[in-house]
Amino acid sequence: MAGASIAARLAPHASVLLLEAEDQPGYHATGRSAAFWEECYGGPDIVPLTLASGSFLRDNGFLKQRGALYIGREQDSADIDAFMDRFADTGANVQRIDSDVLNKKLPGLLENWCEAIWQPNCADIDVAGLHRHYLAEARRSGADLATHARIVSARKDARNWVLTDFDDREFAARIVVNAAGAWADELAVLANIRPVGIAPLRRTVVQLKVDPAPAPDLPLVLDISGKFYFKPENGRLWLSPHDEEASPPCDAAPEELAIAKAIDRLEHVVDWEVAGVETKWAGLRSFAPDRLPVYGFDPRCADFYWFAGQGGFGIQTAPAAADIAAAQLLGTDMPAHMTDINVTNYAPARFG
Repeated sequence: MAGASIAARLAPHASVLLLEAEDQPGYHATGRSAAFWEECYGGPDIVPLTLASGSFLRDNGFLKQRGALYIGREQDSADIDAFMDRFADTGANVQRIDSDVLNKKLPGLLENWCEAIWQPNCADIDVAGLHRHYLAEARRSGADLATHARIVSARKDARNWVLTDFDDREFAARIVVNAAGAWADELAVLANIRPVGIAPLRRTVVQLKVDPAPAPDLPLVLDISGKFYFKPENGRLWLSPHDEEASPPCDAAPEELAIAKAIDRLEHVVDWEVAGVETKWAGLRSFAPDRLPVYGFDPRCADFYWFAGQGGFGIQTAPAAADIAAAQLLGTDMPAHMTDINVTNYAPARFG
């Protein structure tokens, strides 16, 4: 999504080549997303990017309203209060609700889960549709796409970067945009650029058959302590233990222990019967040390642009992120609805 979105924004104004290491775009994190737009996901410093992306996603039909619940037990009341305080002035729509309202929104909830925050604006994202949209826009505007192009070397000649893939194909570009996700630091090292500490973390999701089947309008449900989240999907339940296991950049695979933890946690939340595991997958969410995205020219190399570290919020913030990068790469003004965003929060220069 990172590469496709910025290619789409740049292609009307520049010559763009999109390099994809796999046989098809979207194979890794984009194709394994839990597919929701949630205003508080990623923390207060991510909220401006999420809100700035909302109008584009909504106006183009990529969002379907769902709503979200952050839930807790009596002992989690202080965490619920802290969450409300943390997001009070961010513009996110968060509402404290009582247990009666909570139980109406989440039938089958066990009695000890009595604290909740309601987010009415949370929505499902049509991730595949958004990704196709960006790829199509890039192609229509003249961008080229090269697949199966895993870069093994990157060097500069007198005018350009020259990137070589493992089939010995060479690609030249005046500016390299590093949208390599979990491989962002590896690409930087190939280019003799100091890495910023992008760390891939594995996240597991399992699709369950449960009885009763989840209602199609069931909210996204997240634990205030960060131990699970779940949502309905075509009569089944998508469940994650909210794991973040350090991993090398790779084709991530789910681990049975993570799946067992997820199911055990679910069974301590609702009285539904888990009738079967239907499918499972894992993806890598890549974070900078401060868990904020990295957007901007490298402070030591004016033709190497970082567009990475977008964690689990990269899809829901894709439109705003692409607008920031396009403005910086093309030297244009930020869109009017984004002028209040402090983009220095995301600059790679913050790492020294």
